[in-house]
Amino acid sequence: MDKHNLTLLNEFILMGITDLPELQAPLFVLFLIIYMISVVGNLGLIFLTKIDAQLHTPMYFFLRHLSFTDLGYSTAVGHKMLVNLVAERPTISYSWCATQLTFFSVFISSEVFILSAMACDRYVAICEPLLYTVIMSQALCHVLVAIPYLYGVFLSLLTVIKIFVSSFCGHKVIRHFYCDSLPLISLLCSDTHEIRLIILIFSTFNLVSSLLIVLVSYILILATILRMNSAEGRYKAFSTCGSHLTVIVVFYGTLFFMNVQPKSSHSFDTDKMASVFYTLVIPMLNPMIYSFRNKEVKNALHRTWKMCAHILFKTIL
Repeated sequence: MDKHNLTLLNEFILMGITDLPELQAPLFVLFLIIYMISVVGNLGLIFLTKIDAQLHTPMYFFLRHLSFTDLGYSTAVGHKMLVNLVAERPTISYSWCATQLTFFSVFISSEVFILSAMACDRYVAICEPLLYTVIMSQALCHVLVAIPYLYGVFLSLLTVIKIFVSSFCGHKVIRHFYCDSLPLISLLCSDTHEIRLIILIFSTFNLVSSLLIVLVSYILILATILRMNSAEGRYKAFSTCGSHLTVIVVFYGTLFFMNVQPKSSHSFDTDKMASVFYTLVIPMLNPMIYSFRNKEVKNALHRTWKMCAHILFKTIL
């Protein structure tokens, strides 16, 4: 490649979600509502599981970190997407593109393994209830969330550095509404075989290993539940897994849909809609799934509301 064809890029142009100007304002309002609900829901769960003593259990410890990762990657993508929906020229600076990809990769890869850790927690709670507090110690819980974060940082930096130390050919239109690795790779002048192979290997490892942990955990859980003599005991065991199973189905279902759909010229819009779903809608749904049918969360919210109202009343008086 001739060096004169290489351009020092200061910014990229994002294609966005739609090319139709009349849809941009309605989509901005819709996604703003979704994002605000997501922020309130996830911050609420983080706050609630932190201050309420009755939620200081391993299950809610993992839930707090799930909310944190949801909030992290939805914010990394969401706020810039909202700005570009109302901007005359949907651009993102070179440095912010690298930053966005870094944070998005850290949080999304961490979430995959935090969901696996939650499956292990449910396995111990149902299959080894007498040893639950011993096995799921505070130290182990911290290790089970520290490893995903450290792994996410390693994988993110490896990918981002590989991409951004390479040369871009002057093409600066990203065929997406945020800086994702594959659309960026298509703009590189240098050989992309190595970075594509790295992304393929780690993406496959993340998906297969985390899903394998979830499947093995729930097979053992199902076997334990089916051996229970009490119908009430079986229902209670199933109910403790219901929220997590719903989140697993929605999350992995979306990822599989994005990875197995045939790649064709008309699949790009479908891929963008699936990306919107897992970057904005799933982080909004997760707090709802864990709150609506969860009596412990509802009771904690009621206690916290009463405590805040009491403090506010005393302050006013």
